[in-house]
Amino acid sequence: RRRTGWDIGLGILLLLAGLFVLGNAVLATIVSVVFLGWIAIGSGVVSLVGAFVRRASGVSWSAALGGAVLIVLGVVIVRDPLAGAAALTLLAGALFLAVGVTRLFAAAQVPEARTLLIVSGLLSIALGLIVLFNLSVAVPSLLGLLLGIQIVVEGATLLIAGRLRPTVAAR
Repeated sequence: RRRTGWDIGLGILLLLAGLFVLGNAVLATIVSVVFLGWIAIGSGVVSLVGAFVRRASGVSWSAALGGAVLIVLGVVIVRDPLAGAAALTLLAGALFLAVGVTRLFAAAQVPEARTLLIVSGLLSIALGLIVLFNLSVAVPSLLGLLLGIQIVVEGATLLIAGRLRPTVAAR
């Protein structure tokens, strides 16, 4: 079977959670940015400690430096979530723009998918430009909206298709 009761239950919970997040996009943006900041701090601590634990084989100064940078980045994000949201929104806009331009170039190389690549490329470029030219509007809510959309899509996917499971080979 492709779907189980767990898939349906989890799909419904994800749909409800996604709708809640979409209804509270600003709160979701702040919570996700603070969560990302704490993840950066934790990752930085693990990387820094790991670099010095392995000092018998030679301290990896790049790992130690990377860990320290992650800790500083995480602390900055946790102390000022709005600045973190602004940086991540700027990054998201730049990524939308870059993906759109890449798809337009790919359209010239892949004739069988040219129309789809051109349409999706133009939409990505438009989305990137909208975000980049409206940062004051996008910063408080864009990350929360993207998170909410992703959660709704995950929930709908579970409800419609279930989870992929490996098939057991017949004997």
